[in-house]
Amino acid sequence: MAERIESESRKLLGRLRETLAEDSAGQERLNRIVTLIADSMQTDVCSIYLFRDADTLELCATEGLNPEAVHHTRMRIGEGLVGRVARRKTPVNTPDAPSAKGFRFMPETGEEIYSSFLGVPVQRLGESLGVLVVQSKDARSYSEDEVYALEVVAMVLAEMTELGAFVGEGEGAIRALHTQPELFRGGTGQEGAAEGQVYLHEPRVVVTNPISDDPHEELRRLEEAIGTLRSSVDDMLSKVGRGADKEQVKVLEAYRMFANSRSWVRRMEEDIALGLSAEAAVEKEQSATRARMERVPDAYLRERLHDLDDLSNRLLRLLTGQGKDTGAELPDRPILIAKNIGPGELLEYGKRLRGIVLEEGSVGSHAAIVARAWAIPLVINAKKILTEALNGDPILVDGDQGVVHLRPEESVAKAFRDKIAMQTKAQERYASIREKPATSLCGHTVALHMNAGLMADLPSLESSGAEGVGLFRTELQFLTRSRVPRRSELAAIYGSVMDAAQGKRVVFRTLDIGSDKVLPYMKPQDEPNPALGWRAIRVGLDKPGVMRMQLQALIRAANGRPLSIMFPFIAQFDEFRAARQMLLDEIEREKKLSHALPPDLQIGAMLETPSLAFAPRQFFELADFISIGGNDLKQFFFAADRENERVRKRYDTLNVSFLTFIEQVVNRCKDAGTALSFCGEDAGRPIEALCFAAMGMNTLSMRPASIGPVKSIIRRTDISALRAVIDEARESGAQSVRPAVMEHLKSVQG
Repeated sequence: MAERIESESRKLLGRLRETLAEDSAGQERLNRIVTLIADSMQTDVCSIYLFRDADTLELCATEGLNPEAVHHTRMRIGEGLVGRVARRKTPVNTPDAPSAKGFRFMPETGEEIYSSFLGVPVQRLGESLGVLVVQSKDARSYSEDEVYALEVVAMVLAEMTELGAFVGEGEGAIRALHTQPELFRGGTGQEGAAEGQVYLHEPRVVVTNPISDDPHEELRRLEEAIGTLRSSVDDMLSKVGRGADKEQVKVLEAYRMFANSRSWVRRMEEDIALGLSAEAAVEKEQSATRARMERVPDAYLRERLHDLDDLSNRLLRLLTGQGKDTGAELPDRPILIAKNIGPGELLEYGKRLRGIVLEEGSVGSHAAIVARAWAIPLVINAKKILTEALNGDPILVDGDQGVVHLRPEESVAKAFRDKIAMQTKAQERYASIREKPATSLCGHTVALHMNAGLMADLPSLESSGAEGVGLFRTELQFLTRSRVPRRSELAAIYGSVMDAAQGKRVVFRTLDIGSDKVLPYMKPQDEPNPALGWRAIRVGLDKPGVMRMQLQALIRAANGRPLSIMFPFIAQFDEFRAARQMLLDEIEREKKLSHALPPDLQIGAMLETPSLAFAPRQFFELADFISIGGNDLKQFFFAADRENERVRKRYDTLNVSFLTFIEQVVNRCKDAGTALSFCGEDAGRPIEALCFAAMGMNTLSMRPASIGPVKSIIRRTDISALRAVIDEARESGAQSVRPAVMEHLKSVQG
């Protein structure tokens, strides 16, 4: 029986290799593979489920189930027998699936007529990629040889998935690995922030030939590599000598024991007999070892499995020739990524490193001591970053918060750069006025607040001299994840933001998605003009589930503290009324649950469309505050797409029409007694900020790095005199007041 399975397995892998070598689309390859497996194993069904995100499996190909279920049937990890295989990373083999514990019936697949079920994990180096399933109508229990053979096939699928063999285009297509933004949370080893490119201390081994032509040749290669490995371990032991540290000797002796383990070698030999190449056999065993490591509670056994994992890695490098020195040069701004690293190896890199990220490590480690000495940010315990990072990937390291952004969204990168800007010497010249108010020579005081979107921004609240956070962009917590964040996660983040603000006001803007901010897990709307489409408050009101959850998280994060919330992209009074009522309903709900309520709840709106400036007076009276969203408002006011370089620079913020419009909003708010602020890039430009103040804006919100320059110019200017210059320019028929303002400032400030 075993010989037949061995022969059939080699035949199947041979047919798989032919299929993978064909010039066909990813989905077509998957479809052919499930047909081949079902035929070879004489089963009625073969299905491949792959992870769409960290928690969700999707049926990506099937032979035997309803083909219409492909890319529509999804399940959470741990849900059903398939989810159970994914969670435990071990096979499930049952002759009567409907009676098995955890079975989940999915009517759309038509699987109710199949009795037997065998599912094995598709995994690479312990990282789950999906589940491979076969099913039959007859109640059969698959033999150990059949289970083993299917695991070998799953190993090949894992390698092909890693190499992008199944990547396609269109709806439902599988996305390429190592291309999406990823967020990793670890611990702080050394404070600081850095932006750069990934440099892997030990680049990942890539197995490009998982299927062998000649089992005898592969066995010879394995034997030769194991011989070299054993010799290297013996050499290490002999070099240690008699006076060596006992713990070091014990580790090396454990190494030698595993290197000489007959069962370890036998398992790899069996994989080769079934059709795998030597390196694929080693990696399959290494994946199984890592999966076992996660399930072993005993620390000593886990450490021994770690030794075996390390030996497998050494053996892989011997077989592939992919050593540590790949010839890759250090990038301009290297961020070193490693599982762990000793002080000697770290010192070899020198101070060229901009930052360090470790999968393991501790605050008391030698690596942390070196990082502190060099004053470069270090994040430790950033789990699984090595499975995602590739040499050259853009990366942001926040040592203050223990957070790493790999391949970040541009909005995340921009917010992060603001933080770095605050840490540069350019801000030192504003330190002397940090604690002083932004009061002009004529006694006009302007409140300066900062915009934020990450915890990384909050240290700037004190160092910049900002009086509070005029805009906290909550969508960044959604953009950096591959799934919708949980309410508890959001509450913890918002609570931390309020803690870091130390009593200063933070205005939270509810989820502003759509347009150029599309969530990874949200189906694109393919709108002809997304900036004018289904976005921000429109999404929140049409799909209230997420917004209600976010409002609950904000109320709970406040935990009895004052709370300020504003709704984005309000175009008419009814939208604000509906959103405001939704918040009040959640307040009432939290009250019934006996949760702490904010003693002072401020509810505001962002004025980003010209239409809102002409809303009924009741809108201005009902809103506790209004914030002009300058970035969007300007593009709608001038009908000029801010992403279009050909038109966006044609229109000046200091255009007379735009300033007159701002003045109208100022007057309407003043008449209703409603607080007003201006938020956006223009608020952080010193000349524009001066003109806004002259038009009656008493509060401006900007990026932290802009507060020093803006405060400095306000304190050196007579705002009343500047207003007279602006009014004179407006009366003259000038298109923009900028020339007159610049001439005036030049004459009075030199």
